[in-house]
Amino acid sequence: MRTALLALIVAIPAVANAQSHYLDIYNTAPSSLVAIAVAPAGSGDFRDIPLGGKALHGGGDSTTVAVRADGGCLRDLRLSFVDGRVIEHNQFNVCRYRSYHTGRYWRAAEPNPKFTVQR
Repeated sequence: MRTALLALIVAIPAVANAQSHYLDIYNTAPSSLVAIAVAPAGSGDFRDIPLGGKALHGGGDSTTVAVRADGGCLRDLRLSFVDGRVIEHNQFNVCRYRSYHTGRYWRAAEPNPKFTVQR
């Protein structure tokens, strides 16, 4: 009995790390979203998230992406648009927030130091 309990306690963190967080991406920006990449906050180790071979059109097109749970809740997001604009959103909490609306951050990116905009 004691061995079974110990095995269960050891296995719980491994199962928790294997899970994913799901993030609904709504492209409410005026430009089509062509790429999304995610990195653990501050690491710079961005990994592309496949969009199924098609862009998310501006004005409300959406998709759901899986973000691996390893590395904690805070993630840096990099969103690339067809017009060449790239928005990096630092320290986005994928545990707390279930959706991401690109238009909200498109407008906020210029004056906010939390975001980096590249053109």
